[in-house]
Parts: sequence; structure tokens; C-alpha cells
Amino acid sequence: MDAALVDRVRAVLALGGVPYAELQDGVQQVGLRLLEARAKGEPPRSPAAWCAVVATRVAADWHRARRRDERLGARLTALPAQPGGGGEEARLLALTVADGLDALPEKQRQVVVLRFYADLPVARIAEELGVPEGTVKSRLHAAVRALRERLHTDEVV
Repeated sequence: MDAALVDRVRAVLALGGVPYAELQDGVQQVGLRLLEARAKGEPPRSPAAWCAVVATRVAADWHRARRRDERLGARLTALPAQPGGGGEEARLLALTVADGLDALPEKQRQVVVLRFYADLPVARIAEELGVPEGTVKSRLHAAVRALRERLHTDEVV
């Protein structure tokens, strides 16, 4: 990207609410996506317009990540203190589970939250989502397996 295009991307990111300290990372992400498009043999017809669109997506991704971090922080502060000094371990476990939930595909995360946090039965979840009970069960199974693997990979349990 030439200097004018970098300035344009930086401006789009700034207008999108990305803080000044994060602008260079955003510019690099846009540049990498441009290189990937060219490597795939799909160079954009108008690199300036294409980069502006990608920069808006990068800004949206930045906001999503910030909200996810805020939700994780809120979950951690809402945890009750564990009697007997186990508070740090419980906080680590809760953080890992919350992070694992955020990493799940939306449909899996949705059924986990409805089943284990809202305490809805499988039949009610299926009714609310408009899917068969078997679909709910398979999504739950896949989600729990992924969370279990994450907990073991992160050596939390």
C-alpha cells in the first residue's frame, strides 16, 4: 500500500472508533488482507475502495473484541468469593470457561447458555430456536466437548 492508501485506511479506522494506539495494527491487518486477496488471484479492482471497506470491518472487529473483553471482565467481577481461599482457582476456571464460551460458534454458545445458564430443558430450547431436539442435543454435545478440550488444553482441570 502506498502512503496515501495507508493514510486513508488510518482515517477510516479512526472514524470507526479505533483508538490511536491501535491504528497501526489495523493498517497492518488491512494490508495483510490485501496481500491475501492478491495471493489468491483476486486483486481488487479499486484497492482504495476495497481497503476502505476492509478497514470498516477491522474497526467493527475491534469493537466486538472490546465488548467481549468487557463481558469477560464483568463475569469475573460478578463471581462470588470462594470460602476457604479457593477464589483464585475459581476465578481462573471461570475466566477459561467464559473465554471458551466466546470461542464457540454462535449456535453452540446459544444452546449452552440456554441450557446451563438459563436452565431450560432441551425441548424448550428446541421450541424457542425452532430446531429439532436432536439438533439441540448435537450442538450441546459438540460445545461441551470443545469446552472440555479447552479446559484440559489450558490445564485448568
